[in-house]
Amino acid sequence: MVKRASKYILLSVVAVAAVVLFSGCSASKFIPEDRWMLDGVKIKSDVKGVDAKLFEQYVRQSGNSKWFSLFKVPLATYALSGRDSTKWINRKLQDLGEAPELFDSAQADLTCRDLANALHGMGYIRAKADYAVEFGKKRKVKVVYTLHPGERFHISSVAYDIQDEGVDSLLSTVKQGRSLLRVGMPFVVADLEAERERITDLLNNNGYFDFHKDFISYSADTVRGGTSVGLTLHLYKYRAADVDGETCHRRYVVGDVEFHASGGESKIPLRRSVLEENTLIEPGKMFNAADLQKTYNRFGRLQIVKYTNIKFGERTEGGDTLDCDIGISTNKINSISFQPEGTNTAGDFGVAASLTYENRNIFRGAETFSVKLRGAFEAITGLEGYQNQDYEEYSVESKLVFPRFVVPFLSKGFKRRSTAVSELSVSYNMQNRPEFYRRLFSATWRYRWSGAEGRRSYSFDLIDLNYIYMPWISSTFRDEYLDDAGNRNSILRYNYEDLFIMKLGFGTSFNNGTDAYKVNVETSGNLLNGVSRMLGRGRNADGQYTLFNIAFAQYVKGDFDFTHLFRIDRNNNLAFHFGFGLAWPYGNSRVLPFEKRYFSGGANSVRGWSVRGLGPGRFKGTDGAIDFINQTGDLKLDINLELRSFLFWKFYGAVFVDAGNIWTLREYEEQPGGQFRFSDFYKQIAVAYGIGLRLNFDYFILRFDMGMKAVNPAYDTAEEHFPIIHPDLSRDFAFHFAVGLPF
Repeated sequence: MVKRASKYILLSVVAVAAVVLFSGCSASKFIPEDRWMLDGVKIKSDVKGVDAKLFEQYVRQSGNSKWFSLFKVPLATYALSGRDSTKWINRKLQDLGEAPELFDSAQADLTCRDLANALHGMGYIRAKADYAVEFGKKRKVKVVYTLHPGERFHISSVAYDIQDEGVDSLLSTVKQGRSLLRVGMPFVVADLEAERERITDLLNNNGYFDFHKDFISYSADTVRGGTSVGLTLHLYKYRAADVDGETCHRRYVVGDVEFHASGGESKIPLRRSVLEENTLIEPGKMFNAADLQKTYNRFGRLQIVKYTNIKFGERTEGGDTLDCDIGISTNKINSISFQPEGTNTAGDFGVAASLTYENRNIFRGAETFSVKLRGAFEAITGLEGYQNQDYEEYSVESKLVFPRFVVPFLSKGFKRRSTAVSELSVSYNMQNRPEFYRRLFSATWRYRWSGAEGRRSYSFDLIDLNYIYMPWISSTFRDEYLDDAGNRNSILRYNYEDLFIMKLGFGTSFNNGTDAYKVNVETSGNLLNGVSRMLGRGRNADGQYTLFNIAFAQYVKGDFDFTHLFRIDRNNNLAFHFGFGLAWPYGNSRVLPFEKRYFSGGANSVRGWSVRGLGPGRFKGTDGAIDFINQTGDLKLDINLELRSFLFWKFYGAVFVDAGNIWTLREYEEQPGGQFRFSDFYKQIAVAYGIGLRLNFDYFILRFDMGMKAVNPAYDTAEEHFPIIHPDLSRDFAFHFAVGLPF
């Protein structure tokens, strides 16, 4: 049903796009007789080494926007309308589309001015820019901007004119190598501004409360005909706006630090020690702007705090002393939320709901305590030989989050400097399926913290316990898959036995808007294995050590994900993603636990396949009832390339190519062709392509992806091997609905 609907959606999109594209030629009817439509812009430079692409941001007119940097669909949509604005269809098409962008010579002149100014700022003091217009057919023009940078100017000397002795003493280190200005470097305005900001930050962080960068200026001396610049930095004395004359800049010490409730509260519902722990502004220390910002950040991450207002007041009789007053406004302590949801597992539809209680200040230290109850029901279809035909799940999860490191023997100063979270969580999950009942108990103690710049984050799972208990397995499932002498599926049997997992893990991530990566490493069972060996514990019939007569898992696992975003223009981006994961069961385990195994296919992997529909290697599933177990592996590779384009309103489009697969590290009889081999793995990389539609509501993104198989490593015929040449929608098409971007 879903595939059939997706087929019609795909054909409709192609048909609409074709109609819209072919209608683009009629846009000329909206171009006045004395005007020309801007069809494109190009920037070039007559000096090698100057990257003209860097100057695209200064172009004031760049022509009509393009979908995927190729098709002017918004313009074509506008062109489908008629001139009669009283008709609803014409108004609607024009609202959805984009009017022809008409060439404006005044805007072109301003662009030349902006381009020249940008070159001046990069050290090309004598730079100029001009443009030429290339006239084409159907009243269209292209504009070519030419940069004439000339020779680049360089700094020949750096001098300092510090008119305040106290500041001069503090800044003496500037002349000893910390300055951003160096003799011989290009004369770049951005570098000069960065030096002003560096000095301002240095002074603001060393007691100079009233100092700002307007007290710093430059003078530059050049020799006629030369390209050398003699630079002098001037730092002036303090001058108040309402006072004549100049004085030395005052250096302030922090006096009293007081807290008060604001926002209508009578008192702050936090312990004094918690307030002090999150305040980096200390009495007796020099005023420090960085500590002020860190204090705002520390209070801002406490869920109980709504907002913080910090004010400094100069003492009338205290000399150069600033008293600090911190106003704290808090949120409601208790809250209850209810969240319904729909579910769809392999075509089986169901409903789920969760109820969450949260206390944001349970111990008066901004600790967050929450309890979440969840229930789910799915009607299972097409399952023969089982009495019950539905799936039920019930779970309870309790979490306690401390907004600090909870570790013995850590100093108070270290705790104040860190921005960490300590988290204790306990959960119990009940799953009742027609084939089996499954229970999962989990308990975790975790630390999370972030880097000073906010782009890096870290997590450390000190202990993560998982106990998997199988209280009931149906006789049909046991006879057909677990106890059948002809079915030697060790992976299947292992995942329907009671199991204990005690793991230790570390993860880190980074994101600056262009590059993002995640690294996670975890290991399980080493401590228990070592203790068992040391105590001389016996093994069970399968040769495994046990804890409370339950075998424990032993493995090591590592994952790496990297994404880079190439910004093509204001409406188009190209995203590249590489993901790699490797897990090795050893010692007490020959097979990875199911929850730790990799799968391929789905909305965040190779999108030409459904979830868990690909791999391992060239393995081809034959039994749908257990393929979700068999189509898992110990190694995963994902390579994705996606071109993202803004369409209109909140709609974005995507064109993607995905490649990857999973493999096993050992050879399993029930997964023929699934083992990783260096000589063959590249032949087993699956490839898919497709298109997607996104609805971006800022706070969340709804994503619809339609993928087609291109190269299928699990094949019986040549048509199946290369679906890109022999496409079959019923066989090769997959539709995915998800929330959030794929990577």
